[in-house]
Amino acid sequence: MSFSISALVLFGLLLAMLLRSKAVGIGGATVAILFGYYLSRTGIAAPIDQVMGAIAHAVPALDK
Repeated sequence: MSFSISALVLFGLLLAMLLRSKAVGIGGATVAILFGYYLSRTGIAAPIDQVMGAIAHAVPALDK
């Protein structure tokens, strides 16, 4: 069974949890930056989409 979740929703939830727990470090900053790029859809969003897509396709292949 598989399902998909929007990267925007995923990063939004991660950012909310990191801000709530006051765990703002390099990881939290990265999540915030990625959330901002997905939200604003700037010119750099397309390359980020490609990287995230490649990661999304690579993760299931790790099981094999």
